[in-house]
Amino acid sequence: MILLATWAKLLSVKVAAALFQMRWSTVAAAVKQAVEYGLVHRDDRDVIFLGIDEFSRQKGHLYHTQVYDLLGRRLLWSGEGREGDVLRAFFAQWGPERTGRILGICCDIWAPYADVIRECALHAILVFDKFHVIRHLLETVNKVRKQETRERKATNPELLRDSKYLWLKNPWNLTPRQKERLGRLEKPNLKINRAYLLKESFRRFWDYQSKGWAKRFLTKWFWWATHSRLKPLRDFAWMLRRHEKNVLSYIDLPIDNGAVEAMNNNAKAVSHRAHGFRTGKWFSTILLHCLGDLPMPTFVHKFS
Repeated sequence: MILLATWAKLLSVKVAAALFQMRWSTVAAAVKQAVEYGLVHRDDRDVIFLGIDEFSRQKGHLYHTQVYDLLGRRLLWSGEGREGDVLRAFFAQWGPERTGRILGICCDIWAPYADVIRECALHAILVFDKFHVIRHLLETVNKVRKQETRERKATNPELLRDSKYLWLKNPWNLTPRQKERLGRLEKPNLKINRAYLLKESFRRFWDYQSKGWAKRFLTKWFWWATHSRLKPLRDFAWMLRRHEKNVLSYIDLPIDNGAVEAMNNNAKAVSHRAHGFRTGKWFSTILLHCLGDLPMPTFVHKFS
């Protein structure tokens, strides 16, 4: 059974079953036994930082809530859905003793998650993910570009054609040709240029080491954005203002979900090789098996 479970980490259950000429259910039973054993015997005393994210297991918005150990880079828990009650089930299973050891939790700006974290992990610092904030800002800049492109369609349709990544890429990642074109577009009084300059100025926030200075910068940037005469930037600025406390938490505890994104890509690979899963419970089980770094029972015999 251990051998079957080991192969099921590398191959889909269907392929592993065919390889050993066994039923799918036999390999699945081996996986379930391995996961049950691993959850009982894993050492989680060093888990102090959690990364929480949602993951879509297939088309149709079938979401899973994923809870990762940020330092150990392993999956701790997976549950179908992204409602608050789903994450609450994790904390109920994790228990007050282990939850009390958590120092920081990083997640997206998603109210159901944030509310449950504040309710269940009272002593942990809640940090809204840096890369999620940046993604929101990039989407905001792109909205400005789209609006201005539509406005100039009648008078100058070529001006902003194919310019999307000029405004979204980091300046040091631009090709010489892109830099040259961006320099030309910075001269006219374009709305997208104002949005671009605000995006680039916001980059400074992540470098602050003093929370007081970081808060002063956010206040100043909020004024710039709300007086930019760009509605998408105003909306983004007000979103930051509403969640300022947990955005500023990054200065005290600079953790992010960059590793979580990488682990979610591994979860996608698990899903793709099996061409999807029929039930959320089985999907959670196979993810824990492949991504949980769970201890496995030892072989009775050793092979030399």
